Amino acid sequence: MSTDASTATPLRRLLPLIVPSVVVGVAAALILLGVSLLADRFKDVLWETLPDALGVGRYSVLWMVVMLTATGIAVGLVVWKAPGHAGPDPATTGLVDAPLPPRVLPGLLVATVLTLAGGVSLGPENPITAVNVALAYWLGTRVIPGSAVGLWVGLAVAGTIGALFGTPVAAALIFSEVLAGQPGPGALWDRLLPPLLAGGTGALTMALLEHPSFDLALPAYPGPHWGDLLSALVVASLAAAIGMTAVCALPYVHGAFSRLRHPMVALPVGGLVLGLLGALGGPLTLFKGLDEVKTLAANPEGWSAGRFALMFAVKLAALVVATSCGFRGGRIFPSVFAGVALGLCAHALVPQVNPTLAVVCAVLGVLLAVTRQGWISLFTAAVLVAQPAVLPVLVLASVPAWLIVTGRPQMQLRADGRSIR
Repeated sequence: MSTDASTATPLRRLLPLIVPSVVVGVAAALILLGVSLLADRFKDVLWETLPDALGVGRYSVLWMVVMLTATGIAVGLVVWKAPGHAGPDPATTGLVDAPLPPRVLPGLLVATVLTLAGGVSLGPENPITAVNVALAYWLGTRVIPGSAVGLWVGLAVAGTIGALFGTPVAAALIFSEVLAGQPGPGALWDRLLPPLLAGGTGALTMALLEHPSFDLALPAYPGPHWGDLLSALVVASLAAAIGMTAVCALPYVHGAFSRLRHPMVALPVGGLVLGLLGALGGPLTLFKGLDEVKTLAANPEGWSAGRFALMFAVKLAALVVATSCGFRGGRIFPSVFAGVALGLCAHALVPQVNPTLAVVCAVLGVLLAVTRQGWISLFTAAVLVAQPAVLPVLVLASVPAWLIVTGRPQMQLRADGRSIR
């Protein structure tokens, strides 16, 4: 006789989940790594081998416009012809959604690789999470018939987030938000343990194979003083407020592209717009932004305040356009780039503002506006500098920034094109 989940001991509930958690965590990391490596190799072909063979400057205005437009055409073909049209409209999806049918996944993966390699300002997190969730659910429910959908969704999301950030802490923080308002048997740590294990194995797999690092190697932060508190509050609040302009623009930009009616029109036009934005902001504003942000941080004094502001505006605009016209990708990494550019702009305008503090507070504000996830915003901002002295100020800076964004439209649309609140 089976024991009801609500009456089973914690040990009996948790032991059967150990092996699935480990398997899903490793698989999630391997899928993320495989897609990222494939996209990087294809990126080298598109942005180095091909322009060199044609005698065209790798990041010339001409090549950026041509390549982004061509990427739009390629992704448009996939969205048009692939089974399931490469998944739902990305403007209507979040980081964690219901499992997709398996037939959608090949098209979604191809569209993601093309997006990442072609220079579109989107990251891999949303589509890779969707793929891992779908595979975990489809295979898991066949291996363990009758198992809950939430189990496989939770393990896949945790494994992917752990692999993305190289630590299971991010997965645990996200799920503490998800689980806090949900009924269920066991203590919170019992319910967090399987996702934490999946996140840990995903992070360990990625660390052993790829050695990811988010530390921007910014100047050391000497520790807080009273002026830092004011700076942090102002920078984080401004970043959140400006980030909300992108959020509020999404339904209008999405509506404009929707009127083009066909992916073979909307995506090439979107690619052309992204190419023109790249020509305006420079090559650093292309791609997901994870590598490019390290170039910015390596030389905080290397650009003027106006140039930093331009890169921030272009990256934020590119994120809105890429999401609106149908490119498949995530919003966290482009938002990080925008936040770093804005923080360095604040330091360039007011040199008394510590560059490290300005960067983490600006990233925090932009992420709060774009993702509306407090823990992941705090965690991502903190992990960029790996300096514990910024944490107290960063936490305080999150309060006014959160008050600016909470209850307002999110950067996700309903099927009818209206913003989710």
